[in-house]
Amino acid sequence: MENLETMLFQIITYVGSARSSYIEAIEQARYGDFDKAKELVEFGREQFKEGHHTHLELIQKSASGELDIQNCQMLLMHAEDQLMSAEAFGILAEEFIEMYKILKEKGIIGKA
Repeated sequence: MENLETMLFQIITYVGSARSSYIEAIEQARYGDFDKAKELVEFGREQFKEGHHTHLELIQKSASGELDIQNCQMLLMHAEDQLMSAEAFGILAEEFIEMYKILKEKGIIGKA
């Protein structure tokens, strides 16, 4: 059980970090720092990838009978919810960054 809980908390930690990076990337784009925004999105992708790999490993171990996830269903649901949420934030961050670039180019915000 300890290994299962560790894996679940790893997923939550990685994807939480990814989501925070995506949110910060949007903020940096709003202020016109597109290089920093890109850097934060890339960091978020790496963190998300780590969480996704851990999730895949957990699913494989569960399917093979190596792990019994029955006693951690709530924590598993939370980890998977956070995983999906981070994925959505990543998509939205990229869209917001592009929108801010367009708005800046058109002179609607900041100096073009």
